Amino acid sequence: MEQRGKLEKFLIPETIFGVGSLAEVGAAVRRAGGSRALVVTDPGVLEAGWVDRAMPHLKDAGLSWQVWSGVTPNPKDREVEAGFGSYRDSGCDVLVAIGGGSPIDAAKAIAVLSGNGGHILDYEGIDTVAKPIPPMVMVPSTGGSGADVSQFCVITDTRRRLKATIAGRALVPDISVTDPSLLTTMSPELSAHTALDALSHGIEAYVSKAASFLSDGHALAAIRGVLEHLLATIDDPADLRAREGIARASLQAGIAFTNALLGATHAIAHQIGGYLELPHGLLNAILLPHVMRFNAATCPERFVGVAGAMGVETARLTPMEAAEASIATVQRLREKVGIPPGLAQVGVRREHLGRFAENALNDAYITTNPRAVSKEDVERICLAAL
Repeated sequence: MEQRGKLEKFLIPETIFGVGSLAEVGAAVRRAGGSRALVVTDPGVLEAGWVDRAMPHLKDAGLSWQVWSGVTPNPKDREVEAGFGSYRDSGCDVLVAIGGGSPIDAAKAIAVLSGNGGHILDYEGIDTVAKPIPPMVMVPSTGGSGADVSQFCVITDTRRRLKATIAGRALVPDISVTDPSLLTTMSPELSAHTALDALSHGIEAYVSKAASFLSDGHALAAIRGVLEHLLATIDDPADLRAREGIARASLQAGIAFTNALLGATHAIAHQIGGYLELPHGLLNAILLPHVMRFNAATCPERFVGVAGAMGVETARLTPMEAAEASIATVQRLREKVGIPPGLAQVGVRREHLGRFAENALNDAYITTNPRAVSKEDVERICLAAL
């Protein structure tokens, strides 16, 4: 009998990338089948002017629209309910998100409710969305979330004070439009947080138990891109070449992790962010070296490629030496962009750790961490990061 090898699958939306591609948003919405859009955004993106710049392109495509900007960082279940109300009452038939991961995740959640009803937390888990949802066109304005190409939606459960993950093929957007120009209005702090989020996506996707030849190239390219371009975006926010490099890295990291999934860094960060309302990328940046060290203790060979993508000469190094070099590189980059050295500096206390550890074990991303993780392991990782 012929032996079957490992099967691979690869999900990706139609992707438009390049400076000036915001002009394609109207045609993209039409191509996705929409005629009246709910434009989901947040106050910061509105203030930066990107929604106003998108409007003429929607008008040129003969579209009508309603803008809803009631999204905050770490989008909440109650915000999703309000956004769905706006979608329903406005008679919309397509979602357009202009913003970072929060507006994009909120738009996905609104789409889920519009096609399936109920409460958004009813759909926590994998492949729980059974009925069709409206088309979605995503226009990212930050360089890190990857939500514009992913099959994931993360919503804060305000009752339990944790982040709930909804996952499945249904949540892959129809079209992603990445115009690196939109990244030029990010603050240095947001630039650092989101780019280090992309870096964590690339690293965790590459070492994930679900990694494949289809995701590995994108993961390594994302790691290289962040290391090459992040500091330039901090030095000169208007450096469009550097912004394009980060936008490309974010896109490729998103393509990698939506297929290879992630690991303990994200599983733990979700719990801390949901409880203490902290920036997701910031938490990933603090936790990442500690999770890398935890994983490298049993599978250092997975980090040789990571180190190589960071520019480390690995030929004469043992796998563990390569892993330590990659960890040191992440730590140096964190310091250069002003990331706090530990969780205590952002408000995490020792008495929180048991709660975070218990909830992290229920996070979807914990299952693909390359090393099995116990509650005690999570507590030790958090203590090391404290």
